[in-house]
Parts: sequence; structure tokens; C-alpha cells
Amino acid sequence: MQFGIFDQNDRGPLPMAEHLEARLRLVALYDALGFDRYHVSEHHATPLSATPATGAWLGAVAQRTRRIRFGPLVYILPLRHPLQIAEEVALLDQMSGGRFELGVGRGISPYELGYHGVNAAESPAMYREALDLLLMAMTQESVTFEGRWWRCEDVPVVLRPRQQPHPPLWYACATPEAAVWPARNAVNLVCNAPAPRVAEIVARYRAEWAEAGRPGGALPCLGLSRAIVVADTTEAAMAAAQRGWRRYEESFHKLWRKHGSGPVNARVGPDFAETQAAGMGFAGTPAGVRDALLAQVAATGANYVVCRFAFGDLTEAESRRSAELFAREVMPALREHHRASAAAAE
Repeated sequence: MQFGIFDQNDRGPLPMAEHLEARLRLVALYDALGFDRYHVSEHHATPLSATPATGAWLGAVAQRTRRIRFGPLVYILPLRHPLQIAEEVALLDQMSGGRFELGVGRGISPYELGYHGVNAAESPAMYREALDLLLMAMTQESVTFEGRWWRCEDVPVVLRPRQQPHPPLWYACATPEAAVWPARNAVNLVCNAPAPRVAEIVARYRAEWAEAGRPGGALPCLGLSRAIVVADTTEAAMAAAQRGWRRYEESFHKLWRKHGSGPVNARVGPDFAETQAAGMGFAGTPAGVRDALLAQVAATGANYVVCRFAFGDLTEAESRRSAELFAREVMPALREHHRASAAAAE
């Protein structure tokens, strides 16, 4: 069982420079507490992200940390030339001593894509073409490519990633069908969906993995993502979560509301109590959060828990306290459960 952090890096009430510095201090804390990975989203023209220049942000993360692995979840591939992304990946992997992990996707917001001149209906095909070129540019000495959106001829690859053939790949998965390609290509998953849907996704991944003849013990990360607030009392945790979630919900929907619509299958309402009732987030004491996550890990078969401790107007102190309590009192129990389950399955 491994543990990660997902950071939308949505805007809180602090001035921008103070917000960014506080988040970097939190990333350093996650590193010190023993979390395995730090994932950050990419969003544009919205308060949902204070770090739309994801590579620049991750360069700072590389310098503030020593052990934790990190990367985008995800780079929106249709928005930039894949050759530029390949160079950025190689640079970040080299700067960090081989700690970079590469999440890829097509982008979920048609408005963010549209602001960059990308037709959302074409983004899935653009994503697939971009990924093909990106993988070539990370693994070959020169690249020639003839596609619909990107073309290049005999381009020298000067900078290569430290990890060979390339850093581990990640994919944000929302449906069982979408788990097929990652399973066949040994790509790690993160799922931000209700537990029954996550169970379906994990089961499909495991079935595809087994059909390919791969050993179960070599499974990539199959992640369960949840918003989490841990405090000394349930009341304190829920009060902080309710306040922070209202601010986060405003940022999450702001661009959609500007255009008079809403995201398909969005599960972000203004009331954290409803989010918790749906099993999409937890606020409580370490024991309460531990028991809730133990139940979801057992129900879904996930082997990776991804936490979001900082959102909305939660203070740095509140997020730090959540992470510290989680690392001290929740992570050991989940690891022990995973070890016991693996031993029972043998």
C-alpha cells in the first residue's frame, strides 16, 4: 500500500506569492512525512489552479524535496507540442534525480481547451497522437513523425530522462472501459469516483492485467483519490472541511458557470457533508478517517490512496495537521491491512 497527494492548487484567500510559498512548505512536509508521491493538476483561466505553468511549479517542487516522487496528473497533451513536453519531462526528471512521474490526458474542460484554440471534440484524437509522439521523443535518438496535428522530421533528441526508457506513466480513469489501455501498457491509475465505480475500474484493470499473463504482485498503482480533513475532534474536522469545500466548489464550477453549463458527472457540491455521505471525502478524527478508508480500500481493491489535504480556504496549519495525523495514525493501519490481505491471498 502506497500513499500520495493530489493538489489542485486551487486559489485560497492568501496573496498569490504567499499561497505558493505555503503550498511549497506543505509539499516539503509531505516529503518528510513519508508520502510516496505528489500529483498536481493542470488547469487554465480558472481559480481551480494557481499553477497553470505546471512544469515551472514542479521545478520548484524538485528543489524543495529530496525523496518524494512527483508529477502532473495530468499534462493536457493537446495544449502543447509533444516535443516541448518531452524536453520538460527530461529536464524535471534529471533535476530531481529520477523522481518524475508523468500523468497524461486530453483535458476535461471544453472551455480551457477552447481558450487555447483546441476543439474539445477533437481532443481525444489529438491526445492519442500527442502521446505517440511524446513516447517517441523520450525513447529515440531522433524523431520523425507525420500526424494530423503534429509533424517533425529528423529532430535530434538531446535531453533524455534519467529514468529509462521513460518515467512511469499515470492516467486519471473514470470508467471501467478506460482502464483497458492502462492495464495493457502497465500504466498507473488514479480514480476519483464513488467506491462502487472504483471497484469496477480496478476489477477491469486486474482482469486485463491477468489476461496479459502478468504476475499479480507486479501490479502498478491503482489509486483511490479522496479529499480528507483530519483533526483532533470530528467537529473541528467537519467545520474546517465545510468551510474549505465551499470555497473549493466555487472555484471548481466558476468557469462552467461563466458559460452557463456544468461538467458531466461532476460530484462536487457546496456541502462537504454530502461529499462525505457519497464516500468521496472524509472529515473526522484519525480513527474515523482510518475506518472509512479501510472500508473503501477493502471494497475497491485499490492499492494506492491519494489524499487531498489542501483545498479552498483551509489554512496551512489545518492542512499540516491533517497530513501529520494521517501519516502517524492512519497510514500504518492501512499498510497493515494491505499486508494482511496480500498474505491471505497467497
